[in-house]
Amino acid sequence: MQYGPEGLHLNSPANALPFSAPPPSIPVFAAALLEPLLAVAALLTVHFAHGHVLDRASMLLSIMVMLLVFPGTNRFYENRLNALVDIVVAWATVLAILLLCGFATRSFRFFDTSVLIWWSVATPLAQYASVLIGGALMRQHARRADARRPALVIGAGTLGAKVAKILQDRRAYGHDFVGHLEDRDAARCAPETSEHIVGKIGDALDCIQRHHVKDVYITLPLSAQPRMDQLIANLHDSAVSIYFVPDVAGVSIIQGRMRNMDGVPVVSLLESPFVGINGLFKRASDIVLASLILVLISPILLAVAIGVKRSSPGPIVFKQRRNGVDGKEIMVYKFRSMRVMENGAKVTQATKGDPRVTPFGAFIRRTSLDELPQFINVLQGRMSIVGPRPHAVAHNEQYRELVQSYMLRHKVKPGITGWAQVNGYRGETDTLDKMIGRVQYDIDYLRNWSLTMDLRIIAKTVKLTFWDKNAY
Repeated sequence: MQYGPEGLHLNSPANALPFSAPPPSIPVFAAALLEPLLAVAALLTVHFAHGHVLDRASMLLSIMVMLLVFPGTNRFYENRLNALVDIVVAWATVLAILLLCGFATRSFRFFDTSVLIWWSVATPLAQYASVLIGGALMRQHARRADARRPALVIGAGTLGAKVAKILQDRRAYGHDFVGHLEDRDAARCAPETSEHIVGKIGDALDCIQRHHVKDVYITLPLSAQPRMDQLIANLHDSAVSIYFVPDVAGVSIIQGRMRNMDGVPVVSLLESPFVGINGLFKRASDIVLASLILVLISPILLAVAIGVKRSSPGPIVFKQRRNGVDGKEIMVYKFRSMRVMENGAKVTQATKGDPRVTPFGAFIRRTSLDELPQFINVLQGRMSIVGPRPHAVAHNEQYRELVQSYMLRHKVKPGITGWAQVNGYRGETDTLDKMIGRVQYDIDYLRNWSLTMDLRIIAKTVKLTFWDKNAY
């Protein structure tokens, strides 16, 4: 949700500032569309440069690129080195998916290998050039006197200091920090704000006129509601833009954003990242990737099924009740790796050297082959490829009482792999600290989700598949 030149962004770690100040909304929107468009433009340019005509294969590849190159929003304005790394990693992931698709469908014969090689090099170069050009244009525009945005911060506490720091860091893009207005003694304010206090809150109108202020940021605590009402009423006598930066440092924010509900502004504090277009992207990527993977691994599925059947008596596939999105119970499929199947009110986690695990079961657990039937759960819509790992219902009831914010991980569909698993929290959670660590990573995933993040998790999972000392 954009507010003129600034944005209110609540999706940040608990210790970070719940506020960001991106560039104007029109350039941001253009930047979001530019990445997939540049990839398609590079493909067509290289295609035509090699003397080829536009055919169905190229059109289909262009459509896939538009779907896979997930739009960015701030790449013009990030650190150049970070932008370069981000572009290269994201593009390499897209190419890996396209190679997988080409191998699965045997469609490489429809393309000139030279075209594909030149295209794979030209696209990230074009995207990085757009970063440099876009940043230069924004800085050039910000040099104009009418583009400057003198800003006043109401409040000199910790939150006000953070807002001031952001504004100072954004000076190259037109933001000019004027100072703080504060009624409290300097000793009760954040130390770094003392030299920037330019008056009392009651001096706001005078300060606005004196410094030609265009933007006012209110960082007062919610307990100061009566003062804020009077302050905002007074500010209505000027032409400034007013932004309220809520002090929510004590709240674990997940996908916080501002919404308009029939004219009433509503700030969401805890929300699923998969709403609206994000939900469509997530589901579409799950269907496409799960379908391709199931086709590719079908011989492995057959081999594992035979191995499970011959290892011990019992069914090949084990169905276990677990909690899915919104805490609803779902049935999750796994290749059976134990001689017994626990699915009741008490479920004992597998431990290292567990006698219940068959020798073949130990192998498929260590290599994650036991999880492969869950790609069927993905196609059914019960699970996602990437998300918090689903726990047994019995474990949920146990840990929701012990781990703060435990149930927040159920705001999305559970995944076959997850952010916690690729960061060392795979396997048995035999201590409360391990479960707390897993939940923290799960919440961090919800807070910072992007399609690129999903692809990186998948890549890390493949690396860990063949050997992971935490799996047994």
